[in-house]
Amino acid sequence: MTLTLDHIRMTFDGHEVLRDVTVHVDGGQFVSLIGRSGCGKSTLLRVAAGLIEPTAGTVHADHDMAFGFQDARLVPWIRLWDNVTLGLSGRHDERRRLAMDALERVGLADHADAWPGELSGGQAQRASLARAIVRQPKLLLLDEPFGALDALTRLDMQDLLARLHAANGWSTLMVTHDIAEAVRLSDLILVLCDGVIDTAVTIDRTDLDNEGLPRGHEVIERQLRAALR
Repeated sequence: MTLTLDHIRMTFDGHEVLRDVTVHVDGGQFVSLIGRSGCGKSTLLRVAAGLIEPTAGTVHADHDMAFGFQDARLVPWIRLWDNVTLGLSGRHDERRRLAMDALERVGLADHADAWPGELSGGQAQRASLARAIVRQPKLLLLDEPFGALDALTRLDMQDLLARLHAANGWSTLMVTHDIAEAVRLSDLILVLCDGVIDTAVTIDRTDLDNEGLPRGHEVIERQLRAALR
């Protein structure tokens, strides 16, 4: 397993946010986690990343992982290419080569020497994906990565993520509030409610329409909306 969260519990100040959560993400699988605000989705993702320790339960995660936030978190005083390889060892020219390759793959090669403040929201999120590419992760953890983007840019970014996911063979666990986004990208959608996985929906991605949506996606979306009530 690339990621296994086994019977995870998390308590904050006596309040049990996660009661008993078990999640498996297989190699190359795209799993989305949805739920109402405050249900513990981001907490579970941070447990998966090793950023916080669960109150109980075990985590088995591939160490070759990358984490993407809603905010791209670019350092404002260094150039884009340098942001992409920030924290990596190696000579200047080798790091720039790696950055340029990653930026090319997300359509930002011509912005390599831009300052982060010069980028649009969509470009900043493309940079965040480039930062993941250079680390060659096996596991990608995403926390509402496109939540701050306008609708059209969000669709473009979903397409880009889908292409990169397929090309790189990542295993992905993504937190999102957007049911349509989850259906558009995922192999499996999990609904977190009252501290447990309440509903699990498997998506057949062998039969997609012209917009990349699975056939009968309207029925799936209605099922997920009902589970969130």
